[in-house]
Amino acid sequence: MKTLFLNPPSFSRFDSAGARFAATRKTASLWYPAWLGYAAALVPQSKLLDSPASNTDLKQLLKMIRKYDLLVVYTSTPSFNNDLRIAEAIKKKKSRRAGSSSGRKKIKIIFVGPHVSILTEESLQASQAIDAIARKEFDQTVLEISQKKPWAKIKGLSYKRGGKIIHNPDRQPLMNLDQLPFVSQVYQRDLIINNYHLPFCLHPYLALYAGRGCPNQCTFCLWPQTFTGRIYRKRTVANVIKEVKWMQKNLPQIKEIFFDDDTFTINKNWVQKFCQAVKPLNLTWSVNARADLNYNLLKKMKSAGCRVLVVGYESGNEKILKNIKKGVGLKQMRKFTQEAKKAGLMIHGTFVLGLPGETKKTMEKTFQFACELDCETIQISIATPFPGTAFYSWCQQKDYLQKKPLINQGGYQTPAIAYPQLSAQAIQKAVEKFHLRYYFRASYILKTLKIALSSPLEAKRILISSWEYGKYLLNSAKQNF
Repeated sequence: MKTLFLNPPSFSRFDSAGARFAATRKTASLWYPAWLGYAAALVPQSKLLDSPASNTDLKQLLKMIRKYDLLVVYTSTPSFNNDLRIAEAIKKKKSRRAGSSSGRKKIKIIFVGPHVSILTEESLQASQAIDAIARKEFDQTVLEISQKKPWAKIKGLSYKRGGKIIHNPDRQPLMNLDQLPFVSQVYQRDLIINNYHLPFCLHPYLALYAGRGCPNQCTFCLWPQTFTGRIYRKRTVANVIKEVKWMQKNLPQIKEIFFDDDTFTINKNWVQKFCQAVKPLNLTWSVNARADLNYNLLKKMKSAGCRVLVVGYESGNEKILKNIKKGVGLKQMRKFTQEAKKAGLMIHGTFVLGLPGETKKTMEKTFQFACELDCETIQISIATPFPGTAFYSWCQQKDYLQKKPLINQGGYQTPAIAYPQLSAQAIQKAVEKFHLRYYFRASYILKTLKIALSSPLEAKRILISSWEYGKYLLNSAKQNF
């Protein structure tokens, strides 16, 4: 079956298929649709289309869809209604063409992603346009659909039959990740590499997974609770190095690889072996890391080409960290940050406002903590309780959920919760002020200028992000006056 893997048309620069917080980005930030890419690499006669990155609208999509028999749509909680609308338009278009020509078949539409993996029944009932849902990790499930295996025999699949919804047994997580083809080959084949930016990565960058799953217990984190599971699996070092070498030969324009595993550094022995193997390749790379690494390992990572660590600090309040089962305290975070800087690594620190126990005072403490850490770049997110997470269940029990969309008319993230001691509006305003107060400190501006002067690539990265954030601020000012 000719298969199209689709990140649907939506807002400009709307991150969904590759982002943990699906929303329009305020800077030149766009993640690769990696999950769709890995599945597309498995399926013959497939194509990957990332509509927000390629500026493909619905009209263009409807022309392209004519030659496909199977459509795999990645969706998220914020984008689900939009993605339904796209699927219904496609179904209507294809049904007309099938009706006018007896030789044409109607298209099958499969939805994938954390949202439909958790709210499977509700999602299937939401529209006749959805034929089935491939739950959780969907690579093998979609492959079997494309091979025309009887749906009743495909694990991990939910579908409609005779007016009923059928849930086949779960598919076990893939343990041998070396079985997956190289996603970088699909990126080269189907995507425009230069369209993808991260504010902390050198441009152009490439996103890969070296592992799946995360054993940590953070209550708000979407992927391990809804999609990849708590079982941590890793590709072999040899397999990752083989893909790196392929990339260096076939995509020489790439300046940095970002390993987007939930936590790349969980298996520290694996990381040491990787550092030893990758060092001779002169590769620049960055990872998602946990603030529990010692100086010796940090130094080895830097020596092997690691440039940036993306670290989830979340809050500057110890009680909130305990509430969300972070497993790392402020003292350990401070020590880790000092040692990472000593090793010569840069840090992109991520923080979340609105977690359980949040008040105006704790949000101010988080800001002061962020200034103390003085990361090279930061990300401030609004706490979002996604279905399937412990955070969502807690908010539901306490009646803290807001009956509002998770994104506004521009696609930007909005608060989904309100507490007796803290309104949704207060959280929203705190996020906006946090960014401005942090980035417009004199000490930060001087530090950033030094980094920009250290390398043309760093200067390019900083200029792109600064320009885009400036445009966002200007547009916001126009809307408020």
